[in-house]
Amino acid sequence: MPLHPLTAPAPALRSVLAALASPTAPRPAPGSVRPELPLPVHVLDRIRPHAGPPSGTLPGPPHTRLTGWRFLLHSGERAVAAADTVLTPDGWTFSHIVEGPYVAAGERALRQAEALPAPYQPRLLSVPELYMLTLWLHGDLDAGPAEGSPRPTDLLVPLAPAPPGIAAHRPHRVAELLPVLTHRIAPAPLLGSPA
Repeated sequence: MPLHPLTAPAPALRSVLAALASPTAPRPAPGSVRPELPLPVHVLDRIRPHAGPPSGTLPGPPHTRLTGWRFLLHSGERAVAAADTVLTPDGWTFSHIVEGPYVAAGERALRQAEALPAPYQPRLLSVPELYMLTLWLHGDLDAGPAEGSPRPTDLLVPLAPAPPGIAAHRPHRVAELLPVLTHRIAPAPLLGSPA
């Protein structure tokens, strides 16, 4: 089933195009590149720690916030980099060029998601405490880019490199993966002081 991508704000796309056209812009690859498939970038701000081992239920509603848009930069048929935009008091503006493993991993995850039987709205979800980036496949196709939180039935596809013990490029239901993330993020219990 095809993905249902959102349309990026026009100023975000214009800022990327202007940055790419600048003679001082860093070039991700020789030749022309074109921005494609914009994805809203959300940050996981808060997940409530659970008491006890993961039970398969969500540890509390996660809170996310929209922090930017990422455009894959294609040269020919493959993504060679990505361009990030951020919201400033003056509107959407170009932030930086992204290179490295998350570009190819993101493209791979999107190809995998295209083959899924159910339709999803693709987003990126960052978990800063774990240095983790996931493709968030949101089931609410009508939600705006800044709306919605991960639902228990939404899918998260960790991009490689994923944290140890979390399988990259394997779709996980939020209800299954969120307790694992909560456990990893929760502070370690304090041990008693030595006698």
